[in-house]
Amino acid sequence: MINIAVFASGNGGNFEELVHAKSKHYNIELLIVDKENAFALERAKTLGINNIFVNPKSFDSKQKYEESILTILKKYNIEYIILAGYMRIISHTLLKNFKKHIINIHPSYLPEFSGKDAISNAFNAKVSQTGITIHYVNEKIDNGEIIYQEKIDINPLWTKDVLENKIHEREHKVYSKVLNELFERRI
Repeated sequence: MINIAVFASGNGGNFEELVHAKSKHYNIELLIVDKENAFALERAKTLGINNIFVNPKSFDSKQKYEESILTILKKYNIEYIILAGYMRIISHTLLKNFKKHIINIHPSYLPEFSGKDAISNAFNAKVSQTGITIHYVNEKIDNGEIIYQEKIDINPLWTKDVLENKIHEREHKVYSKVLNELFERRI
């Protein structure tokens, strides 16, 4: 069983779906959030998952912030970091200690619409398709090796909120499945 920590910044929908999936290949040991009022914390408390708010403003550098997180991850014997709506760029401190062991889900069919606001950017571009991408995290934003991608056709009658809901529905259905398949091969 692989111990994972989920990092989130907001609602925690993907985090909760990962918990409910009850994998036989990974165990969610911990949720780390970077925002004190992230709803993901409430979900973790309800689900009985260890949870910690690490305030980036309490540190005078990103390196010290990530070193603090690294100490926490070691305490919980974390082997993989799973990003689920974590809105911070992962830097060298975590990358060197979790090389090819940090996974992100991004709400677009990369390389299209990388970075922040991918759903809004796809909607405003009036493209006929977008998607979801699960990838390893590297030093470049949304540029790591792709693990899984899926396209989503956009109905021109959809509002941005409908598109966002459709993307999140797909994310919730596939993230745990893809992680299970990936970790099954690692065990």
